Amino acid sequence: MTSVIDPKAIGKPQRSRRHVRTLTGYLPETDSSGKEKWPRGEEKIWKECSRHLDEDVQSITKSVVNHVQTSLARQAYNIDDLGAYQAAALSVRDNLLVNWNDTQLHYTRKAPKRAYYLSLEFLMGRTLDNALLNLGLKSQYKDGIKELGFSLEDILEQERDAALGNGGLGRLAACYLDSSASQDLPLWGYGLRYKYGIFQQLISPEGNQLEAPDPWLDNQNPWELPRLDVTYDVRFYGHAERIGETGRATWSGGQEVLAVAYDVMIPGCGTKNTNNLRLWESKPKRGFDLNSFNAGNYEGAVESSNSAAAITSVLYPNDHTTFGKELRLKQQYFWTAASLADILRRFKNLGKPISEFPDFVAIQLNDTHPTLAIPELMRILVDEEELRWDKAWEIVTNTFFFTNHTVLPEALEKWPVPLLEHLLPRRVPERHLQIIYDINMQFLQAVEKKFPGDRDRLARMSIIEEGVPKQVRMANLACIGDRKVNGVAELHSELVRTTIMKDFVEFYGVSKFANVTNGITPRRWLDQCNPELSTLISKTLGIDKTVWLKDLTKLEGLLAHTEDKKFRDEWAAIKQRNKERLAHHVQTTLGLTVNTHAMFDVQIKRLHEYKRQTLNILGVIHRYLTLKAMTPEERKKTNPRVVFFAGKAAPAYYIAKLTIRLIVNVARVINDDPDTKNYLSLYFLPDYSVSLAEVLIPASDISQHISTAGTEASGTSNMKFCLNGGLLLGTVDGANIEIAEEVGESNVFFFGHLTPAVEDLRYQHLYHPVPVEEKSPALANVLNQVSAGLFGDGGVYEPLLNTIRQSDYYLITDDFDSYISALNMVDEAYLDKDEWVKKSIRTTAKMGKFSSDRAIMDYAQEYWNIEQTPVPSS
Repeated sequence: MTSVIDPKAIGKPQRSRRHVRTLTGYLPETDSSGKEKWPRGEEKIWKECSRHLDEDVQSITKSVVNHVQTSLARQAYNIDDLGAYQAAALSVRDNLLVNWNDTQLHYTRKAPKRAYYLSLEFLMGRTLDNALLNLGLKSQYKDGIKELGFSLEDILEQERDAALGNGGLGRLAACYLDSSASQDLPLWGYGLRYKYGIFQQLISPEGNQLEAPDPWLDNQNPWELPRLDVTYDVRFYGHAERIGETGRATWSGGQEVLAVAYDVMIPGCGTKNTNNLRLWESKPKRGFDLNSFNAGNYEGAVESSNSAAAITSVLYPNDHTTFGKELRLKQQYFWTAASLADILRRFKNLGKPISEFPDFVAIQLNDTHPTLAIPELMRILVDEEELRWDKAWEIVTNTFFFTNHTVLPEALEKWPVPLLEHLLPRRVPERHLQIIYDINMQFLQAVEKKFPGDRDRLARMSIIEEGVPKQVRMANLACIGDRKVNGVAELHSELVRTTIMKDFVEFYGVSKFANVTNGITPRRWLDQCNPELSTLISKTLGIDKTVWLKDLTKLEGLLAHTEDKKFRDEWAAIKQRNKERLAHHVQTTLGLTVNTHAMFDVQIKRLHEYKRQTLNILGVIHRYLTLKAMTPEERKKTNPRVVFFAGKAAPAYYIAKLTIRLIVNVARVINDDPDTKNYLSLYFLPDYSVSLAEVLIPASDISQHISTAGTEASGTSNMKFCLNGGLLLGTVDGANIEIAEEVGESNVFFFGHLTPAVEDLRYQHLYHPVPVEEKSPALANVLNQVSAGLFGDGGVYEPLLNTIRQSDYYLITDDFDSYISALNMVDEAYLDKDEWVKKSIRTTAKMGKFSSDRAIMDYAQEYWNIEQTPVPSS
């Protein structure tokens, strides 16, 4: 779209009927004559402020046009939606910059203890809408953009999701950044500026996942600030040489790479506090080699540049190859080394002795990816700060904190010792590796002293796993080098204490191992993605949305309105419009028509066997076969259901990619079947992202969180669905348990075996297998139909089906019948639409515990010991 801006209209906004969101958080009602009805006192406030709102709109139009002409170097009278987005974003960034500078200055003057969140992923989503809402400027910008001939909704669609993450790990980190700013906490995030993210997901005609680059930085990114003056040298390979008998060493030779900072501003809600996410881009220390070029060696001339740039090209390079492993480890060291150098520089500006480092700095390791920060800080303290080993170790163990995100042993990160020897300085002593060995030696001596003669325990707790090759256990190193370890849901934290970290609990005591249940930001996951529901909540509670968005427990006030039919009707109408919005998205992107009067059943997650998308698609096939066996009259009595899947499989994860192929081909069959398509349809939505989730989540009636019990650490999508009034179908796993405790089990549909039974069932599968036909005839029928080619070449799916027929590690056969029963319970409950809406309201009302504001304050008070540091209003 190209629009023409009338220069005469600039600065002469026609004030729309309401800018009320800025003042009250909801729209005033009208009586039968159309006159607005205001709560007591609000109308006076509005009249006093309306003049200033006109001025705000005028300044916004001028700011946007100024950026069109000066920042984009384009003509204001001829610009498309993308240009309008970029100009509007730059205009909003001007507001953020003022607050960002004030925040950094305030932190510098106050010198509070700061926290730093190290995460390999930050799944930020789109920024413009979020920034407008947190700044309280969306209404004014909507009117200002309209004055210029554009729709704010249209230009919001021009923004590409930042490709800085993939799954829940990165989305959790993004929520914590939002909450830290909203809660006035001095916290920075550190990550990598991936050029291509993980990949753009495409689906082939056969239904296969295809991976293409995701060039999200092809257009100007208005939200980042290049800090070309903030750079650090990071060295790979080379060698270290000991200086005398001091324990210190010098490191030289090898490849030198430059870490260049890019800052992303993180605005708080209802506050001036604006924190920072610092991302590192890798660049060559010495770029183009002119001598090689002149000698005709053109590849050699750019080899250094290409090698350096590759470090931050892709999120999670395929580590099934030697090159991929090395590149992934390079990423981790590059990022942690640059981040520590930056943190230390900021600390030294305080003029404090290095011994006080833990009094001013807390570093949270989000999973094991940043664990190399532990030996790196030891290297800096011993080699550069010239501290004794014991003093340096005391500083390290009082600075770091570690969040574990899994209880799956195979998911605990390990690195081959030869790879560390190769990548980090070589020759004796291998500096980083020698530090790890020294940490391990001192630790195992302490273990031996407490548990004399227990060789098996020493082997389990050692950082170094014996074998060919030897491996460095990053989880063990993180546990030993940190002050506190936490899980992310009550069940997960208990499993951490009793399984993978059991030996460490017995050594350190239980106080080192705690729990912080994950949370989500209600700003993005309700106010931004479901604005109509947010407005209804504000109107019903009679309070400004900024208040309840920062204290989500106030949603409990909705319980008093559950029996109000008018309120229920409004609630249901909003859900229906959200379904229509999703249907419109499917129509415009896939060309398919969705039945918006059916139940919407959604599962959106990273594709993995433990998350059991396979169980879901097998359940869909069972439903299809059941419908096919019915008479037309019987089908008319069933609940129409629309099932949505979305998620990416890792490029080398063959079974997960087969699951996607099965979903896509099942959809083709059942969506074209005239007997059943009015009662069951299925859609796989490609290239899952935060923005797609923001459309899917508000539209759901039921969402599926069906991991094998004891395998999902927490989950956060379950919280997002429930906050938006979608009911939960799931196993007794992760945060599902705590959600049920809050909302009441009558509003949740549970199924499946419990965690204590899982290992026994796996043992039976290995040593006393029972044929699927005996255990679950219904499942056997489904598997046989797939094998027989009902959904295309059945032979293609045999590797996937054999994971169920043979080892069945994730207990599909054990839980299938229980799962089908739970789906039938959902169908029965959905028949009573009025009671379903009540369940939906009760669910939203009891989600206060699951705000990331609560979680971040838990970290601040119980772990990092940092205080709220609000920036004074001007």
